[in-house]
Amino acid sequence: MKYSIITINYNNCDGLRKTIESVISQSYKDYEFIVIDGSSTDGSRDIIEHYSGNIDYWVSEPDNGIFNAMNKGIRQAKGEYLNFMNSGDTFYNSETLAKANELIDDSDFYIGKDYNVNPETGEDFVTILPSRISMAMFFVWTLPHQSSFIKRTLFMNSLYDENLRISSDWKFFMEKIVYEGCSFKLLDIVICNREQDGISNVQLDKMAEERNLILTSLLPPGIYKDYKSLSHLDRSTLYKLLNLLDQERGCKYITLAVKIIYRFLRRFPELFK
Repeated sequence: MKYSIITINYNNCDGLRKTIESVISQSYKDYEFIVIDGSSTDGSRDIIEHYSGNIDYWVSEPDNGIFNAMNKGIRQAKGEYLNFMNSGDTFYNSETLAKANELIDDSDFYIGKDYNVNPETGEDFVTILPSRISMAMFFVWTLPHQSSFIKRTLFMNSLYDENLRISSDWKFFMEKIVYEGCSFKLLDIVICNREQDGISNVQLDKMAEERNLILTSLLPPGIYKDYKSLSHLDRSTLYKLLNLLDQERGCKYITLAVKIIYRFLRRFPELFK
């Protein structure tokens, strides 16, 4: 069995139905399907029971949050690679898993793209992937777990940190890729239609707080300050900068541009007050 697709859910019966139908419609069938429900009260259990013939393992019981539920799914998984397709999110189309399988061999992580639609405005966009994954990237973004395939053995001694409410997957990606040097490949295909959840300002503040605690505990103050400076750039600009710095000619152009800008700032400081 190559893949374990894990779906967690709490009181999102309509989203759960969409996710289940997306998973079972995949043309590639070498996977197991695991559903972890947090004892929903909105009819989600009825939906799970309706589709139980297509689900290899499911449970509906109270949990201690998103990452506790995801860890429950991990403990049940037997596939070589895990994908977390949470309720409301769906595979891009019925051929997605088959297309991804053609590109997956033996790396630890495979990261594809998300397709996002704002239900209120109708605006849509596809995730921007960096040319490489680095600590600088993690200062401004995380990797989309809905569009990632993670080797199951990476979780054997390090499940998601359940003390974190929002940023545990971000911490896991960063520790494994940056600190442990696990291998990864970026997939130039869309894996997931991602449901926009409208994160509140309270959640955004909590996420920023958690991430700052993680970073300050992992990085010496001087290194933290360097990366913090880079994080003032927007994500697209940072990715382009890193890509240019990887090229000898690009690095020369960046150096020249910075010198020109610095001299201009020194000469006309009043323009930038």
